[in-house]
Amino acid sequence: MSGIILLLTQSLLYFGVMAVLFRMRHAMGLGAFLCALGVMHFLETYLAAVFFIQLPFGLLSPGSTVLFSGKLAIILLFYIREDAETVRQPIYGLLIGNFLMVGLVATLRLYGPPVSLQGYNPDLALINQMGVLMVWGTTLLFIDAIALILVYERLRSLLPRSVVLRAGVSLAVILSFDQVAFFVGLHWVTGTPIDALYGGWIAKMGAALVYAVYIGIYLSLFERQKAETPPEPLGDVFHKLTYRHKYEELLGTTSRDALTGALTRERFEAMAGPMLAVAIAEGRPCSLLMVDADHFKSINDHHGHVAGDAVLRRIVETMRGQIRSKDAVFRYGGEEFIVLAPDMGEAAALAAAERIRWAVEAGLDDVGDPVPTVSIGIAVAPGEGTSIAALLRLADSRLYEAKRLGRNRVVARPADIST
Repeated sequence: MSGIILLLTQSLLYFGVMAVLFRMRHAMGLGAFLCALGVMHFLETYLAAVFFIQLPFGLLSPGSTVLFSGKLAIILLFYIREDAETVRQPIYGLLIGNFLMVGLVATLRLYGPPVSLQGYNPDLALINQMGVLMVWGTTLLFIDAIALILVYERLRSLLPRSVVLRAGVSLAVILSFDQVAFFVGLHWVTGTPIDALYGGWIAKMGAALVYAVYIGIYLSLFERQKAETPPEPLGDVFHKLTYRHKYEELLGTTSRDALTGALTRERFEAMAGPMLAVAIAEGRPCSLLMVDADHFKSINDHHGHVAGDAVLRRIVETMRGQIRSKDAVFRYGGEEFIVLAPDMGEAAALAAAERIRWAVEAGLDDVGDPVPTVSIGIAVAPGEGTSIAALLRLADSRLYEAKRLGRNRVVARPADIST
């Protein structure tokens, strides 16, 4: 019983201090909170490797049960009250800082045996073991933190009303994975007995429950009025946690069509497949709109190529004004463009295409005769195709149908023709 009381006291002290720092983040800034979160990883790993206590259900380490589990709980609380783009900062900071620590120690070991001091002999074997465990533990922490947030988000639809239950289940799942994975490395490096695997797992399940309750108490006492951030598609959360969307934005800024500012065909070929695959895997629709400027040769012939170039730029600007921020516009050919719209079904795609068609005709009527218009063909995954090639073929055939019927039209299905 005294051991359990010790663990509960430790957990309350750890969570209490971190919760106070987190609560004061708007007054003090996040620096104090993030520093306190990061400084204890070496202690966590050291205690997890060498300091165990015996309880009736087995061996366990306070470093793993209390400190490491508490760190994951604090990261989850951080995400619940902030967002993926904010919480990724400590996740990556911990990853880089811990690897830097291991790297610095490794460079010192290149020197050879340190000078012996009277009354003190450094335990080089322990330093070597700790280096291995630090690398393994840091890698697991990074995986655990991202997986914890993704599991929590997945549980939103299953447990929509209870933050505490979502937090508890998420922590239990990830801590179970971590207990097995870290024990494999610990047993390989130090020969820790199998009793520590079972005892540690039972203790971590208790930690998941305790920390979930702590999270619930904190939220109800201190931040009840602040609503939880709206749910996002799981793929979007993962992209934010892994900086994938920043990578895509960077590629976008360096892969734009010089004339119109739309993304290039090369970017379409790079982005479209993965975007469609994520949508299909998550059971969400994805629409492809193929847009072509009508009678563009006549515009060039009547007004000149400079005016024609200006018309293309204005068409792209108009399209951007009628779609969502997460939709992408690509220049696919000379006067042909593609709008790729994840999370957009057929009805919404038809509405968006009609807005584009109307806005181009109304917004460019100052060009003169002929007034620039567009024809649009639409294809929607997964119902009408599960590959980009299939969607392109279908959208192109519908674009041709819109042209055949007189242009300035949208065709979503052969029977659905708008003017």
